[in-house]
Amino acid sequence: MRTWGPLTAVCLGTFMLLLDVTIVVVALPDMARALDASLSDLQWVIDGYALALAALLLGVGAAADVLGRRRIQVAGTVVFALASLGCGLASNAEVLVAARAVQGLGAAAMFATTLPLLGAAYQGKQRSVALGVWGAVSGGAAALGPIVGGLLTEGPGWRWIFFVNLPVSVAAVWLTLRLVPESAQTAHSAQSKGPAARRVDWAGTVTFALFAGALIFGAVRASTVGWTSARTGATFLVAMLALVAFVVVERRAAHPLIDLRLLRKPAFTGVLLGAIGYNAAAFGVIPYLSIWLQTVLGMSPVRGSLVLLPLAATSFVVAAVGGRLLHGAPARYVIGVGLLLIGAGCLAMAVLDADSSWGALVPGLTLAGIGTGLVSPGLAGAALAALPPENAGMAGGAVNTFRQLGYALGVALFGTVLTSRMQDSIGQEAAHTAAGGGASALEGTVSAHSVREAFAAGLNGASLTAGAVGVAAGLAVLLMVRTKPARVAGQTPSAVSEPTPEKQLQG
Repeated sequence: MRTWGPLTAVCLGTFMLLLDVTIVVVALPDMARALDASLSDLQWVIDGYALALAALLLGVGAAADVLGRRRIQVAGTVVFALASLGCGLASNAEVLVAARAVQGLGAAAMFATTLPLLGAAYQGKQRSVALGVWGAVSGGAAALGPIVGGLLTEGPGWRWIFFVNLPVSVAAVWLTLRLVPESAQTAHSAQSKGPAARRVDWAGTVTFALFAGALIFGAVRASTVGWTSARTGATFLVAMLALVAFVVVERRAAHPLIDLRLLRKPAFTGVLLGAIGYNAAAFGVIPYLSIWLQTVLGMSPVRGSLVLLPLAATSFVVAAVGGRLLHGAPARYVIGVGLLLIGAGCLAMAVLDADSSWGALVPGLTLAGIGTGLVSPGLAGAALAALPPENAGMAGGAVNTFRQLGYALGVALFGTVLTSRMQDSIGQEAAHTAAGGGASALEGTVSAHSVREAFAAGLNGASLTAGAVGVAAGLAVLLMVRTKPARVAGQTPSAVSEPTPEKQLQG
């Protein structure tokens, strides 16, 4: 237990926090009915968590280097558990959204410290094994989220997708305090580098969070007030000013969250664009597919979650098999082609009409699953290969941040496209009611055929947009990610270009 105890503790927390990214997807219709939630409320139930995770990941990670990684891990788990309790007890949509944002804060503290803690606990072959297990747990959590959510929603109820986190959090905290050593790098770094090592870029953290929050808020609200409205324009202006402030802060910071000079490297920038496009295209439409399956087709939460299984199962198999068969293949081709397949899968789902059944989604979900299996394992490695080893920590954190930001943007943007297309058919109020999971409430005012036709048109528009994002991201990777392995004495080119697990934990 002492040998693999730290791995168990870290993987337990990682599984829980990543499961909560997708576990709410199947429960959205039940949440809407119980809390009288609108479509924008449902978008924020998803985006509040993903946005807090993305906006705070880099800043909390830097703070953990100063304050202690195990300490931040435990504090984050406690915050996550308390926020989960708040989510489960929420009496209205506003309380649920606020609790989800706090949950994202706890998740950021947990996620930012996982790899450094494993790096402190294991060395050599054990470290490679630990990272392999952690990677499998990370991928499995996102895939299992909708299925676990469906079982809990149809069983004890949607509130239990949050209550179940409480005993898991208690176990994770107990195991962490008992078995996980504090990272020695923190104390050593502080002693060797003096006061400068203790600086945390709080200004960068705040300005980046403001930029991301305003950007997502503007995209979500545009579905109700319009893209050309003054309020939408003002929100995007705030986002732009916050981005400018972030750039100014990072250029002057002694220890920036992201060294902006690294963005001059096309390979690194291409990987970040790929990370945004990947999570947006692969997962941003899924919440609306789930609402369509349950409210329009009348499927149960469990059956609705099983429809999404081709995406999860195919990605898992391709990731496992492809990792061996494609070892040594250039990352630009593996990731670029994978993103193109995700885009093609989204385009293949844009074939719905009023009479479509769930079977129409299977080819597109399967194709997207193949692409996901190719992209997911290689993104972090490609970012690390694009930068010197001393920037490995920053590269890994940036990729995780941009992935979560891409998911939040995708949910916001595709939801706006969905309701815009539906409004053309059945009007604004009816569109928001139906898209928010309240299709049954429209009986007597809008015919069932009209709702099915409008929802299908909206989903087609969202899938087409997601497909375009996936294709654009794939082309960006193919054009920009052109890393050339450099020879180092005693190393082959492949040894330099392919980062080892040890390199992934540096920085």
